[in-house]
Amino acid sequence: MGKKVLVAMSGGVDSSVAAMLLKDEGYDVAGVTMCLGIATEDGTKCCGVTAIDDARRVCDRLKINHYVLDYASQLEEKVIANFVSEYQKGRTPNPCVECNRHLKFRTLLDKALMLGFDFLATGHYAVIEKNEDGYCLARPKDRKKDQTYFLYPIPYERLEHILFPLARLTKDEVRALAKERSLPVAAKQESQDICFVTQKNSQEFLMDRVQEIKPGPIVDLRGKVLGQHRSIIFHTIGQRGGLGISHPTPLYVVSIDPAANRLVVGEKKDLMGRGLVAGDVNLLAPKWPAQVHAKIRYRKKEALCEVKTEKDKLKVIFAEEQEAITPGQSVVFYDHDRVLGGGIIDEVIHGDH
Repeated sequence: MGKKVLVAMSGGVDSSVAAMLLKDEGYDVAGVTMCLGIATEDGTKCCGVTAIDDARRVCDRLKINHYVLDYASQLEEKVIANFVSEYQKGRTPNPCVECNRHLKFRTLLDKALMLGFDFLATGHYAVIEKNEDGYCLARPKDRKKDQTYFLYPIPYERLEHILFPLARLTKDEVRALAKERSLPVAAKQESQDICFVTQKNSQEFLMDRVQEIKPGPIVDLRGKVLGQHRSIIFHTIGQRGGLGISHPTPLYVVSIDPAANRLVVGEKKDLMGRGLVAGDVNLLAPKWPAQVHAKIRYRKKEALCEVKTEKDKLKVIFAEEQEAITPGQSVVFYDHDRVLGGGIIDEVIHGDH
């Protein structure tokens, strides 16, 4: 009998092909779907209208067991509560990072090991490699689908219990395999949205969750009042539209001051930052080069920087100024393809600090 693997199955094509590949390789595979308690269009509460049914149909096709676990309270406590409170603090959170940190690679992995499985597998596009120095997290073959930015908070000692079967495949190859093997979800489109936001957008979700929506001033860099905002929860660093003020030059949100409940706006050049300080740090490599590359948002290109440890935080100074460094987002560090670690951006460094 092969090693036992529990595959986190969302009902999408990636996790379905991951389960198929592991079974082909001789693993003893079972699927699990996290029921997240999200109110869906038909009034039921789950992780989506068809997600569990799709995952179950794939498992039936692969002739493997399928389990459903209730993760509603954990999603609420660890991910949604953080999402709301971060916006209330004038920060811009990344819920996928928190879901990976607390749900998938903590409690779900714990559950898998407790049930006697050797590994937890997911359909993420990333690589876990073992070399003479131990384990490392690295970028996958399909750079357009690279999800290592969201995976940096996995504790190092957990890497040996995780499998990413799609590491060496592109998205097109994954879809072709699903079609070739007639998986029921072969043509299913992937979701681009935050899973728990069933409203039109995040603003509507926050309006439903925040009891008191407090308007306040929009000021320029000198403190001159230019207008009013509805609430700081509706804004993020770098935002240009939706400010409701006219000005000879385009204005952007350059900082958010939750204590004074105000937005500070400026020109595009005022969005530039020299560096940042990050907390909530997770390190995946003990030794770092003198210079590394860092990503400050998922879709942003990584930039050369130097990193210093200051107590339990990291101070990062970039070789070239970066635009719209945003507290609440993650900063993730790379040495070529290897992920060195990351943290949550706490503050922006301006000038020559």
